Amino acid sequence: MDKFEQMMQAVKGISPAEMAKGAEKYKAVCTCPTCPTYNTCAKNAKELLFCATGKSFMCISEEKGCICPNCPVTPEWGLNHKFFCTRGAEKAQRFEHAIWGTKMV
Repeated sequence: MDKFEQMMQAVKGISPAEMAKGAEKYKAVCTCPTCPTYNTCAKNAKELLFCATGKSFMCISEEKGCICPNCPVTPEWGLNHKFFCTRGAEKAQRFEHAIWGTKMV
């Protein structure tokens, strides 16, 4: 079990209030707003932490670059993927890769 899987196991029993409090901690160090792909729409919608929340709801559709590997959340959570804002959260990308072996485009 890798670091990300261990973290997912650890948060299983956490209440929604505790999850929200934890999310605020990570939103404070989230580097999404400095990414070339992040746009004004995402900023106005307060979209952050795509690695956990998944793809941008309606704002980001074009990949212009990715700084996910350099985000401080990446090593702390053991993230392996990138472009979370357009390709989905770490959990979703891992599922997709497990099923298909590669991302479907």
